[in-house]
Amino acid sequence: MEKHNCIIIGSGPAGYTAAIYAARANLKPVMYTGMEPGGQLTTTTDVENFPGYPEGIMGPEMMEDFKKQAERFGTEIRFGMVTKAELSSVPGEYHTLTIDEKDKIQAKTVIIATGASAKYLGLDSEKQFMGHGVSACAICDGFFYKGLEVVVVGGGDSAAEEATYLAKMCPKVTVLIRKDHWRASKIMENRVMNTPNIEVLFNTETLEVMGDKTVSGVRVKNNQTGEEKVIPAEGFFVAIGHKPNTGIFKGQLDMDDVGYIKTKPGTATTNLSGVFATGDAQDKIYRQAVTAAGSGCMGALEAERYLQEYEEKVESAQLS
Repeated sequence: MEKHNCIIIGSGPAGYTAAIYAARANLKPVMYTGMEPGGQLTTTTDVENFPGYPEGIMGPEMMEDFKKQAERFGTEIRFGMVTKAELSSVPGEYHTLTIDEKDKIQAKTVIIATGASAKYLGLDSEKQFMGHGVSACAICDGFFYKGLEVVVVGGGDSAAEEATYLAKMCPKVTVLIRKDHWRASKIMENRVMNTPNIEVLFNTETLEVMGDKTVSGVRVKNNQTGEEKVIPAEGFFVAIGHKPNTGIFKGQLDMDDVGYIKTKPGTATTNLSGVFATGDAQDKIYRQAVTAAGSGCMGALEAERYLQEYEEKVESAQLS
């Protein structure tokens, strides 16, 4: 069975940044990209809020830059999916990972960068306009809709936050809530209801995102009266939550009730020695490429420190 110092699971900003730092520390990291090399940013068109790109950059192009930098320092990048994780609770022992349900590989340290997936409504028209008017992140993409009318779907805190954020730059924001009440906290609900350019439609479901090359409107239905209408809009923001891609670690790593991996405050360290969680797999607050990259750096530095401390303990035991 192959044995490595460091295996990185996932290939978004967190994974690639971890790979750059781990490779520069001579850990000879091996990365498994998952089924979507580059992560969520490969479905993003323009990225304008990542430092170092003053003119902006296409998401896939930026992730290719990350990949080249990781490879330049010696990261071995493999296309494959980690389908099972057998994580040791004993400090210093190898962790065993299964790749594509067949091959097993071991590592002294594991850096988790599996990210999270935005939840969508599942409409064909929604997929059609992904990156061309449909978004799951107002902070990432809201700037492109400055001066335009937009629609936000969702009734929780995320939807309320996205709506109030967009209301600062858009003349009108329409919030669609499937039920007859908010799920958001009272303070967020009040913030939305007291913002004059936000209109909230309860008992309203999305039937279709409309447009030609980009979004021009949203066809909705009142689920109480059956009435249908089209809301003019050039942006459609889905804010019904995210699902962290952490299922294979369930029962081994401490998680919250949604599935985000818990780390010790200010670190990437999990409850198991030699296992570090980075990016959106553990961050349910910011979920930005730049914060993911920062946590990837933390994970690699902590993996390096962990290996060094363990080797020192082994040497000390041998000398005594």
